[in-house]
Amino acid sequence: MPTSSIPWFQESHLKLLFLNFPLPLLLLDKAGVPIAQNLACEREFPGDETEKTDWQALLQASANPNPEPTFFYYDASQEKVYVHSMSFGGSTIMVLEKSTQFQHDPEIRLLQQRIHELERSNASDRLTGAWNRAHFEHIIHVELSRSVRYHQPISLIFFDIDHFKHVNDTYGHSVGDQVLRELVKVIKNNIRTSDMLFRWGGEEFALLTTSTHFHAAEKLAHILRAKIAEHPMPAVEQITISLGVAEYLSGEDQQSWFERADQALYQAKNSGRNRVVVDARGNSSNWEAEAQDTLSIMRMQWHDSYLCGHALIDQEHLELFELANRLLDSSVHRAENPVAFIQAMEILLTHVAKHFADEEAILGAQQYADLEVHIRAHKRLLERAMQLKEAALEGTLSTGELVDFLADELVARHMQNSDRQYYPLFNH
Repeated sequence: MPTSSIPWFQESHLKLLFLNFPLPLLLLDKAGVPIAQNLACEREFPGDETEKTDWQALLQASANPNPEPTFFYYDASQEKVYVHSMSFGGSTIMVLEKSTQFQHDPEIRLLQQRIHELERSNASDRLTGAWNRAHFEHIIHVELSRSVRYHQPISLIFFDIDHFKHVNDTYGHSVGDQVLRELVKVIKNNIRTSDMLFRWGGEEFALLTTSTHFHAAEKLAHILRAKIAEHPMPAVEQITISLGVAEYLSGEDQQSWFERADQALYQAKNSGRNRVVVDARGNSSNWEAEAQDTLSIMRMQWHDSYLCGHALIDQEHLELFELANRLLDSSVHRAENPVAFIQAMEILLTHVAKHFADEEAILGAQQYADLEVHIRAHKRLLERAMQLKEAALEGTLSTGELVDFLADELVARHMQNSDRQYYPLFNH
């Protein structure tokens, strides 16, 4: 089985981890063709059964909302084989077992955690912890496609450190590295969980803000500029940044969008630095009007795959969907009845806060290993929710921001990603 098309498999420590993993593992390429199996798989499934199986068809037939689908099939002897699949590095790793025990095996949890760590490592800048440029290239096409399909604006903020060469020349590169790390820390503490920060190269960074029109992106850029200017930096005490903002325009190519953001950054630096320049173009105004019509038929759809197996958590998740839909309904008529809209939002936020507290208590009783990480995620979501409430009270909350928080941050990124990490605790 040739494995040259899978770069990570050529790294000795990863290959050894795969080959010696205690459960049967099968590696598929992008086309769904088996290209490697580990020692446990060879013992459990001798012969050429794994090569003859149409794995691509099985994966397509088992497609569901779960990010890590589990399904089964019948082998040549009509024995049921359970499969747990997960994607990594342009390939698919499948765990095969002829019992259901492996679905709750701690080894599966270990493998999932290891794969998550490897994905994060490959996609991150090692110095600062921000996403790297390669990861930007990997995800940008999906984000732009979603932006156009759902008429949700997306903006790009290019920024860099003013006179950073002077920092390196005067204080040395080790201090410069400390400054870069501290800058990333400050930026991350002042953006949403759905925003993505990338190290573009050297002292240059890019911030991708989904469901954000250029007005909101400009406001965020001013906040970040001020936060950096007032934050004490290692050795140098103070640095400043210049920022350029551009919202994506449907029909333009990716390079044109980058150039508009880069040109705005150039103007910010050329006009004195420590300032924000925005390219005041975008489709958000037209989309905002269309989004109000879309909300009248939009519903948050519940799937049984969201069930974790704990009665109270499942009940509160279901109620969260119901309250979110009520908020979406009231948003359609918020111009005529703003009080009802604010009340619906307050009811939802009260429920979310209670649910988070209940969930943390339950996971604490289960001695959940990643409880502290989960608590921090809850804190960030509640802070974001309070920001939206303030914007609603001021009358500046956009439809895109509301939908982004409910559908993307709260459900897609938190419930379907973070929450699923604890599902094995309840034998889901």
